[in-house]
Amino acid sequence: MKKVIAVLVLLGIALASPAQATDQELSLWERLRKKIELLTPKKKLTTTTAAGGVRGTMADAEDVYWKGEAKPVAVDENELAAFGKAITLVDAGNTAEAKTAFAEFIRQYPDSTLRADAEAALGQLSSGQ
Repeated sequence: MKKVIAVLVLLGIALASPAQATDQELSLWERLRKKIELLTPKKKLTTTTAAGGVRGTMADAEDVYWKGEAKPVAVDENELAAFGKAITLVDAGNTAEAKTAFAEFIRQYPDSTLRADAEAALGQLSSGQ
């Protein structure tokens, strides 16, 4: 009886936990869509967080380093819109226009944090994948 229960519990655990895709399993396009979603500005809530007993100089909450917290990446709205437009062209199947849009993005925003992604996308489009 114990063996049957153990098998049923293991089977239930296996069926209950869905396989989640890691960043390595996601395609380039899925990773880029996810990145755009993360970079899109959200409405900022007006909340204040305070910490008591901290010694040192006065600093704004945005300037304080919190262990484990990733620093937000600043991307201009126009830059993000241009990158999103290129991704939309890929989704629509307009490969030639998407190549042009990514090349234009690289030319127009040479110092962008999204430049490496645009180059990877352009490379994949050029290779025909």
